[in-house]
Amino acid sequence: MADTMQVELVSPERLLASVEAEKVMLPGADGDFTAMPGHVPVVTSLSPGAIRIVNGSEETEYLIAGGFAEVSGAGISVLAEFASLRSEATAEMFASSLEAAEKSLDGLEKDALAEATRRFSNLKMMVETLD
Repeated sequence: MADTMQVELVSPERLLASVEAEKVMLPGADGDFTAMPGHVPVVTSLSPGAIRIVNGSEETEYLIAGGFAEVSGAGISVLAEFASLRSEATAEMFASSLEAAEKSLDGLEKDALAEATRRFSNLKMMVETLD
């Protein structure tokens, strides 16, 4: 059997996953990346998008509205602002996150506005794929 690592995916509402995985694809704030056992330790913010957890031929996909990930060689902890299994996700589930992201654009300075606009656009694009 291939090396695996422990993956924990938590949202404010519940623990969504506590599984072993061979690799995990994450929507990092600086771009998508894949974490595998032995990965260099990193803490990063996450953009709205999909997290794919792979173990052998089994693959599970979750949609998140952003959050943070702590990656080590032994495991990954993801704290999501909001998350759902892809198969259960609806646009309505992400409506409050989208509304909050849009409201956060008001009154921001140039650099902060650019980052908030990027996050809003990512979240909006993800929600539109659910319709």
